[in-house]
Order: sequence, then structure tokens, then C-alpha cells
Amino acid sequence: MPDQRVDIAFSEIAQGNKRAFEQLFRQYYKPLVAYAHVVLAHRETAEDLVQEVFYQLWARRQELRVDGHIKSYLYSMVRNRALNHQAHLKVVARHQQWATEDEGDTHDPVETEEMASRLENAVALLPPERKKIFYLCKYEEKKYREIADEMGISVKTVENQMGKALKFLRAQLADIFVTTFFFYILALSQWG
Repeated sequence: MPDQRVDIAFSEIAQGNKRAFEQLFRQYYKPLVAYAHVVLAHRETAEDLVQEVFYQLWARRQELRVDGHIKSYLYSMVRNRALNHQAHLKVVARHQQWATEDEGDTHDPVETEEMASRLENAVALLPPERKKIFYLCKYEEKKYREIADEMGISVKTVENQMGKALKFLRAQLADIFVTTFFFYILALSQWG
């Protein structure tokens, strides 16, 4: 039974066995890339995504609990990341559409680019957990409940961290386009 052999390999991976991890990688990398390629329709992105899945599998090997077969777990990870990637692309497309809409708006593209850069730099200054919550909410458009479940924290903690993140970002960006900043955040996604 090949799946049982692979499940045993995962327990070895959890203990840090690099050879077992390499075997798992060799066995599933190409089929997972093919699967991601079908979902994403872009080969390089599919390869990057699958590499990230394997990286996360290795990095989090001691805390992961695989219920069932590792094959199903890997395909689920790839599917979820591919869907998140597509959702992120939709957010970017909406932002680009918003930034280019001409409704008598006098926003200079240079100003918009500067604001996006400033926002990105300010987000980078957030503490890691807060940054992840902000990213999941605003870039991946996840609801507070989804974020709480994914991170293993309460919805109240997510709300609290988002409030602190937004307060920090408002303070960091207060000197430029205060009103525009709020429209920019709203364009990224709707509130959780």
C-alpha cells in the first residue's frame, strides 16, 4: 500500500528526516505542479506555489497533524493556496480598476504609486501576527472567523489586532492623502 508508506514518511518528516522529505517531494512535486497549473493556468506560478507548499510543510512539520493520507493533505494545501492566489489577483485587479477609474478624480498615478508603496512599508512594520491578520483580511479577503480558525485564535483577537493595525497605519500615513488612504483600504477589500 503506497499511501501507508507515504504516511509513515510523514511521521519521519515530522521528526526531521530530510531523506523522507526528499522522497515525498520527488513523488508529489510534478503531479502537484500539474494540478496547480490547471487551477492557475500559469506554469511558473504553479511551480512557485507548490514549492511554497513544500517549504511550509517542512517549516511546520512538527506542529502539523495530518489526518488521513499525506497525498490528500498536499492536494488540499495546493488547492487552498491556488484559490487564495486567485482571490489576491482579483483584489489587485479591483485596485487597479479603482486606481484608473476616472470619476472626475484628480489622483495622480505617481501619488497612487507612492501611497501604495508607503502603505506596503507601513504594513511591513506591523508585528508578525498583526501583519498576517491584516494580510489575510485585506489581501486575501478572508472573514474574521476564517482568520481565527486558520490561526487558532479567537475572533475577538482578530478584531483587536485589525483595530490596532488600522490605527497604526493611520498614524503612519497621516501626513499623506488621509482620505485617499481610507478609499485605498476599502478598495483592497470590504471590511471583515
